[in-house]
Amino acid sequence: MACNKKSLLFLLLVTFFLSGCFRYSFTGTSIPDDVNSIYIPFFANQSSSGIGNLSDRLNQALLDRFINQTRLQLANSRAQADAVLEGSIVRYTNKPFSITGEQQTSQNEVTINVRATFQYTNKEQAEWSKSFSGSGTFDTNENPIEGEENAADEALSRIANNMFNDAVSGW
Repeated sequence: MACNKKSLLFLLLVTFFLSGCFRYSFTGTSIPDDVNSIYIPFFANQSSSGIGNLSDRLNQALLDRFINQTRLQLANSRAQADAVLEGSIVRYTNKPFSITGEQQTSQNEVTINVRATFQYTNKEQAEWSKSFSGSGTFDTNENPIEGEENAADEALSRIANNMFNDAVSGW
């Protein structure tokens, strides 16, 4: 009798999964069937950073997540897209983070703020429009230029992860 109940339960679960009522993606995202493409225009750098290619770095980090971790295709324009993620880099700071006993900086922290909006093109209202912040630290006593670049990459990576997670959390 117990074997029949287990078999029946197994059969019901298989039927449920095969019916298409349940979708699962091994990337942790389940994309709606009608969303096949995303448009991610250039995120303009409106900050006064000393790093010239922040926009390129952020766009590449976003593309890596949305295109490599989902089944979405990259659209060339808003008109061709099912979803749009757009925004700008609004603030960049590089401040002392840790001070030594001699009152000298041993570590700096780079913080980047981005304002972004995520919207499905078939809806009038955006899913969200908000600010994202990311930071990274570097040792000022070692190569400070490379350190700042690496800290900026770390900050942008955190921002891209947060934007990706917020966009796909509704899927």
